[in-house]
Amino acid sequence: MCAFKDEYTESLNYKKTLYAIEPSVYIVGAGPGDPDLLTVKAEKLLAVADVILFADSLVPEQILEICRKDAEIIRTANQTLEEILAIMVEKVRSQHKSLVRLHSGDPSLYSAIHEQMHLLAEANIPFEVIPGISAFQAAAAKMKTELTVPGLVQTIILTRISGRTEVPASEELASLAAHQASLCLYLSARHVENVQIKLLEHYPAETLVAICFRIGWPDEKIRIVPLNQIADCTHQEKLIRTTLYIISPALSPTTGRSRLYHPEHNHLFR
Repeated sequence: MCAFKDEYTESLNYKKTLYAIEPSVYIVGAGPGDPDLLTVKAEKLLAVADVILFADSLVPEQILEICRKDAEIIRTANQTLEEILAIMVEKVRSQHKSLVRLHSGDPSLYSAIHEQMHLLAEANIPFEVIPGISAFQAAAAKMKTELTVPGLVQTIILTRISGRTEVPASEELASLAAHQASLCLYLSARHVENVQIKLLEHYPAETLVAICFRIGWPDEKIRIVPLNQIADCTHQEKLIRTTLYIISPALSPTTGRSRLYHPEHNHLFR
């Protein structure tokens, strides 16, 4: 074990010497929480960046162990967008430093990077976005489940219910539920009773739901219950945030088979 750790440390130090980065903002997806699920590029950037803007309420502190010992760590949980932008501009433009803006999950999904990128572009600050694994992917892997099963379900919908942030009327939850697809519901635990009512308009009551809390963290929980029990289970577990719901026919035992590896399937390439 120690030998492996020494080899890993040597490898990381080697990466630091080879991976030079320009003064710029790197918006990095930290994944769901498990440091082992970082992308290689995210790990390389964290290992060499001068400054880390760390969303400390959403990203586990263990990830910071990858960073340089002399890296400047700035916690941003209580800062506004304007304060964060001012730091980015100061560090990159005035101090000519490389800066990682570390976000939970994947930056393309509910990460509030749209406004950050817009303001960075307006300020003429160079930036790059590095994807991360999303909670729905990590949860499916934990459950050893494929969310697209031939003959059963072939679509995944990622959405949320309306709360303080309104959802467009055309994307209202009940209308999306009508597809009976694998539906991954983020940021909705505070409104779980309303969620249950809207989903029951289209999914059978016995449809299985995975209630996934803090996937990838040491205290993660996954509870699988019928749809008509998700509100009760959510309240019993006292879940109000960092909870993902996966509603899917694929969670039930099935024997569906893909055509891809079927003996009668003709392949153009193999």
